[in-house]
Amino acid sequence: MKQEKYVAYVGTYTYEHSIGIHIYDLDVLNGTMKERKVIEINNPSDLIVSTNGKFLYSITDEGVKSFKVLPDGDLEPMNEQWIGGMRGCYIDVDRENRYLYVAGYHDGRVSMMNINEDGSVGEIADGIFHKGVGRSAADRSSRPHVNCVKVTPDQKYLCAVDGALDHVKVYRINYTTGKLKLVDIIRCDLDSAPKMIRFSKDGKNAYILNELKNTVDVYNYYIDEKGPEFDRIQTISTEAKVDDRCSSQNMEFSWDGKYLFCCSAGTDEVTIFERGEETGMLTLNCITPISGDFPKALAVFPDDKHFMTLNHETNEINTYATFYDKKFALMEGKPIKIDKPNCVFIHKLEG
Repeated sequence: MKQEKYVAYVGTYTYEHSIGIHIYDLDVLNGTMKERKVIEINNPSDLIVSTNGKFLYSITDEGVKSFKVLPDGDLEPMNEQWIGGMRGCYIDVDRENRYLYVAGYHDGRVSMMNINEDGSVGEIADGIFHKGVGRSAADRSSRPHVNCVKVTPDQKYLCAVDGALDHVKVYRINYTTGKLKLVDIIRCDLDSAPKMIRFSKDGKNAYILNELKNTVDVYNYYIDEKGPEFDRIQTISTEAKVDDRCSSQNMEFSWDGKYLFCCSAGTDEVTIFERGEETGMLTLNCITPISGDFPKALAVFPDDKHFMTLNHETNEINTYATFYDKKFALMEGKPIKIDKPNCVFIHKLEG
C-alpha cells in the first residue's frame, strides 16, 4: 500500500534571522521531519491550508498573503491584501473557501476577507472592532485583544476569542452579503484570558483554552431555535500543580479526535487529555516536560503517535513519541534548529 505523504508548514518571526515559512517533509512512521525549503514572507504569525488543499493563506506584516499549494507541497505566491487594521495574529477559512477570517490582537479587530474564484485573497468584506474594558492587571493591557477566530463545525458562525475582555464573541456569517452579526457572547471566568477555541471532530463540543487560569473549559455545542448554544460542562486544569510561571499557549486535537494536546510556557510542558466519546469531557492522560523554552505551538503527527513542539525562545522544534496506555511521552531525535518558530500546519499531499 502506498504510504501517504505530508508536509509541515512552519511560520517564523522574521525580525531576527529567519525569512519566512519553512517547508518540512514528514516521515510520519518514524516521527521525523526534514527541511526542504524556506518561502520568504514577513512575520507569518499564523497560516492555514484551505480544505480543498489547493491554497495556503498566511498572516504577514502587510495583511494577508495567498499561495498556491503545488502537488509536491511547494508554495507559489499569488497576492497580498490589507486587512483594514493592524497586523493579524490568527487566521481561519470556511470549508467552501468563500471567506478568510483574521484575528487582530493589537487592535481588537475581526476582519472578514473575500476569496476570489482563483483562490487569491480579495477585498475586505467586513470588519468589526471589539469594544470594552477587560482585566486591569498591571502587566497586561485591558484593551480588546482578539487571539483567535474559528468557524463553527456547521459553518454558520464565527467565534472570536478575546483574551482581554474574557469573552468569546459569536458572529453569524452571512455568506450572501459578506457580513458578520453578533448573536452571542460566551463569558469566560474573570481574568481567565481565553486564548483559543477548538471543536471536537464530531462537532458536539467546544473547548476554550485559558492562558492565565491555565484551564480548558468544555462546552456542549448545539443550535436551537434561538441560535447557537454553548453550555459549559467542565473546567479542567492544564497544570500538574499551581505554578505562577505557567501560561497556557496552544492546543490541538489528535487526528482521530480522541486526545487533546495543550502546551504551556513557563513550566514548558505538554498536557495530554483523553476525550470521552459520549460526554465530550476530558480526563488527564499525562503531563510531559519538554526540552526547550516557550512552546508557543504544537502539532500532532497524522499517525497520532508523535507530536512536535515549536519552542520559540530556544529556536527549535522537538518531536516526541506518545504512549497513551503507559501515560507518558518521550522526546525522540535531536532538536531541529529554526529561528523564532510560532505556528505550524500539517498538510496531506495529493496523489
